[in-house]
Amino acid sequence: MELTLKTESWGQDDQSWLASAHGTDTARSITLDTSTFTSGTHYPAGHFPSGLPLGKITATGKYGPYNNAASDGTEVLAGFLFTAVKAPSVNTIDPQGALLWHGAVLDAKLPIAVDSNGKADVAGRIVFF
Repeated sequence: MELTLKTESWGQDDQSWLASAHGTDTARSITLDTSTFTSGTHYPAGHFPSGLPLGKITATGKYGPYNNAASDGTEVLAGFLFTAVKAPSVNTIDPQGALLWHGAVLDAKLPIAVDSNGKADVAGRIVFF
């Protein structure tokens, strides 16, 4: 965990994938496992984008990219990264984020599409439009 004080600025977060404000007040604090993400796919602009589909890694309790073909816990969609998070310069630092686990999502605006199995994982908690 990196605890040094830094000041940085960057553009506004794109949360156009949110279909409503419902559930945004209950986002959960999480830790991202940076080593499970691919820079060109999951954070090509130097940050993990808002709306990134996430699964919870069973062994560590940290979160990685949702992958229906995995067998480490990330094959179950847990929710979406609520706000963008700056990607660390090395994959041994795991940043904090927030998980939207309940609410409404505009499917076509997600940075990475979610398959029907992922949608079934969150049925009753997240509605897709």
